[in-house]
Amino acid sequence: MTRVAMWSGPRNVSTALMRSFGSRADTLVVDEPLYAYYLDTTGLDHPDRAGVLDSQPRRWQDVADDLTGPVPPGVAVHYQKHMAHHLLPDVGRDWLAGLTHAFLIRDPAHVVASYAKVRGAPTLADLGYAQQVEIFRARGGPVVDAADLLRDPGGVLERLCAALGIGYDPAMLRWAPGPRQTDGVWAPHWYSGVEASTGFGPYTPPSAPVPERLAPLVEAARPYYDELHAHRV
Repeated sequence: MTRVAMWSGPRNVSTALMRSFGSRADTLVVDEPLYAYYLDTTGLDHPDRAGVLDSQPRRWQDVADDLTGPVPPGVAVHYQKHMAHHLLPDVGRDWLAGLTHAFLIRDPAHVVASYAKVRGAPTLADLGYAQQVEIFRARGGPVVDAADLLRDPGGVLERLCAALGIGYDPAMLRWAPGPRQTDGVWAPHWYSGVEASTGFGPYTPPSAPVPERLAPLVEAARPYYDELHAHRV
């Protein structure tokens, strides 16, 4: 059984990729299992904060035990959708040895321009690039660029599955619209686009420019992105 920890950042196609893996008959998906820990530790006020805190363990140790523990019979792939910025410094790292790691990245200019629409002053810690690079340097794993995935979903997914040591399943290209029981309780606030989708959408270059005040943030994130981008499948 393969436990895939897919480390992403915000404003990416991470939920669509979770849908893709969830379309496999052999796969169990879990949605951002460290979210309640992250909110509880940081004190941040996100949509339905109380619901998130009630829906998941607040101790990272309990989350780690769940993610490395038993899975139901018949599950060959345990796909874990992670936001890399949820991996705060206080989280122990030893349990990561039991996972097969992968990384979903997006050009920081595109991420920052999109993120600025929903939060006016994001920081480097909000974007997860540093945490992705930390895990990549320690554990390795395949890297997927969101732009590549949208341009050629079948080819990228086939290469990703090969790198993960799991068979590619064409079912990963299509899924039924609507919510899933495996979606986090925050889905009503964030997942309307993916709930209406039945597959990966076409790649369209972002039209929103990066606000001038956030240009230094893009430059701070770019070395991390470039390091990972060089290893993409």
